[in-house]
Amino acid sequence: MKPLRLLIDPPAGGAWNMAVDEALLESAAAEGIATLRFYQWAPATLSLGYFQAAADRRQHAASQDCPLVRRASGGGAILHDCELTYSIALPQDAARSSATALYERCHESLVEALAQLGASAALYRLPVGCDAILRQNAAEAFLCFQRRTCGDIVLGNWKIAGSAQRRRRGAVLQHGSILLGRSSFAPELPGIRELFGQTFSADSVIDAWLPRLAARLALAPQRGELGERQARRARELVAERFGADRFTQQR
Repeated sequence: MKPLRLLIDPPAGGAWNMAVDEALLESAAAEGIATLRFYQWAPATLSLGYFQAAADRRQHAASQDCPLVRRASGGGAILHDCELTYSIALPQDAARSSATALYERCHESLVEALAQLGASAALYRLPVGCDAILRQNAAEAFLCFQRRTCGDIVLGNWKIAGSAQRRRRGAVLQHGSILLGRSSFAPELPGIRELFGQTFSADSVIDAWLPRLAARLALAPQRGELGERQARRARELVAERFGADRFTQQR
């Protein structure tokens, strides 16, 4: 099996987290490096989907004091606090399957990992006969975890994990969030802790998920670190893009 570099990073700010993901996508395209990264956020941060208007954050009063960052991927806003974020950057040869296939391999293996931990999660499927207008309204909710698309992970009636992709010539980046618990900055969203009545640490989820995900992708994980060239590129991306008001406020 081909190698998969594994990064388990300490909590960091939103601009840095998004810049590192972008640098990993560039490395996958230019150098053929496949990387799986797990990380968290400090301080708690609201990330906007690429196409969301920055002014729309006024819809969500509870997160008004949180820093704001814009993702390079689409979807709804995410309050990153009591959660685990992952990203996977794959070169074209490893990402030759469809976008839907990569999404489902990641989510199916995560459902299996949560089952090992005792939580009976499932992939969301649209109910038969679901009204198209209701689906559209749900998709336009400000917060990502108030939206439902096929393949999201639900625990009961609540979404607990979702992902988004960004593709560029020669590579794909997929990143997503697993809601471990309720945040005071998004109190309307229960996490696994509230829905299941048990606390899962980020480490326990990683330990259960990693071997299953690697097997689904036919890649061999090898613990590594962000290279200096990629770190330098991430710092450039913070200054030029993810930490710049002109990018965050561009729409």
